[in-house]
Amino acid sequence: MRALITGGQGFVGRHLARHLAEAGDDVTVADREVDVTNRAALLSAMTSATPDVVYHLAAMTSVAESWSRPAEYTRVNVLGTAQILDVAHEVVPQARVVLVSSAEVYGIVREQDLPLTESSPTVPANPYSTSKLEAELVARDAVRSRHQGVVIARPFNHIGPGQSTAFVVPALVHRMIEATAEGRHFITVGDLSTRRDFSDVRDVVRAYRLLGEWGRAGEAYNVASGHDIALSDLVDDLRRRINPNLELLVDPNLLRPVEVPVSRGSFEKLHDATGWEPTISLSQSLDDVIAAQRSR
Repeated sequence: MRALITGGQGFVGRHLARHLAEAGDDVTVADREVDVTNRAALLSAMTSATPDVVYHLAAMTSVAESWSRPAEYTRVNVLGTAQILDVAHEVVPQARVVLVSSAEVYGIVREQDLPLTESSPTVPANPYSTSKLEAELVARDAVRSRHQGVVIARPFNHIGPGQSTAFVVPALVHRMIEATAEGRHFITVGDLSTRRDFSDVRDVVRAYRLLGEWGRAGEAYNVASGHDIALSDLVDDLRRRINPNLELLVDPNLLRPVEVPVSRGSFEKLHDATGWEPTISLSQSLDDVIAAQRSR
């Protein structure tokens, strides 16, 4: 298959491009040189690639930053999605589009409402997740109005080698390695009471390719491990691996205005549609993140 990846030089995009190439796909990567809100740039990229599947990963993704730049998140994540779908419909109307949304669209949930399924209420709790849900609505409109083959992926937290230190696990690993190297006995942390469902990015991109082949247009699919872990337990695990003597100091600047206390997803629908299930353990993921940080 011919594939076009928007945001293809990002953390997930690089892993996806590698996975697609290993599967025998002809991969075209579009990144910063193609502004997804620029119709002319998208037309050129789409016409050149003539993809069978478009993986739309390009987005602004920081929950923390979205509070200070909500309009920009709407412009890129919502209007960019609309432009991608419009251009794909014009150039390659039969192509499948895998829209990468986020499990953040579920918002703040209660323990008794877990695991989250695709039919769980969507009540975004920050500007980032609001923009992602609005992008999903744009996608569903494209399916309804012009029968476009758009499939929605809702990944929960994912980690792996190469992830930016703007995200919690590589940030913690970086601080621990740096503090140890400098002889400091502490690192700063944010809210460690939250619980998250982590998948390895290499499992996540497998799910995206399977959805490009087997996903049903107009449907959303959770990409999750089915397990959650408290960040406090994850930090303790990292300390055991890097430096057990490090102390933790809470930095108010690392606290978010609104925090989702717990998140855990069901991947049953994805499994039923594609046969996907996680294969890489959290322990392996953490080892690989640490190794990647140490090799930088």
